[in-house]
Amino acid sequence: MILSHEVEHMHCVVKGVDHGPSPIPQEGRWTQVKEIKDISGLSHGVGWCAPQQGACKLTLNVKEGIIEEALIETIGCSGMTHSAAMAAEIITGKTMLEALNTDLVCDAINVAMREIFKQLAYGRSQSAFSEGGLPIGAGLEDLGKGLRSQVATMYSTKAKGVRYLEMAEGYIVRIGLDDNNEVIGYEYVSLGKMMEAIRKGEDPKLAYEKNLSQYGRFDEAILKIDPRKE
Repeated sequence: MILSHEVEHMHCVVKGVDHGPSPIPQEGRWTQVKEIKDISGLSHGVGWCAPQQGACKLTLNVKEGIIEEALIETIGCSGMTHSAAMAAEIITGKTMLEALNTDLVCDAINVAMREIFKQLAYGRSQSAFSEGGLPIGAGLEDLGKGLRSQVATMYSTKAKGVRYLEMAEGYIVRIGLDDNNEVIGYEYVSLGKMMEAIRKGEDPKLAYEKNLSQYGRFDEAILKIDPRKE
């Protein structure tokens, strides 16, 4: 280390207090994080690209600084879905610092990595007070039945009103309107459950019908419309 001439000739004043960083909650313990290997936990980060055309939700399960599990969910950009596939192969097995400084292909995923790094470095993890942390595989719990992302897709115009297209329950098939043309319910198909049934050999038409459900007062609707066509 090179000292400037002025600093070189200064008198040395001893540092009296050195108690280290403040402890943060990690996996049921209070931990002083001094190195990357001291970081453990499961948390989420959300990122976006410069034009804000799409977004990424990143879930990481970190053990002793190493990313052991990653869930990458993206929306809004077709290229981003392919970037997620590449990033998923890249990211596991790296330390938090390596991943922070790795090109994760898509800017939204890079920003999500930055945000989740801050969450974990400051002890804001989902597993902060879970003794021993969460097992590898806990990230899949965010997906639910059929392992599909929780997605809401809604569209509306001033001229023609709202169209429900997809919710956590599933793909919206029809929306029900009352005599005032207000939405009072909807019919949906659970795509995850339907695809599981088809993969097990069930007839696609039967699988579709078995996983068709309703929400709200759909049966009372005066008019039932296809939100994608009508």
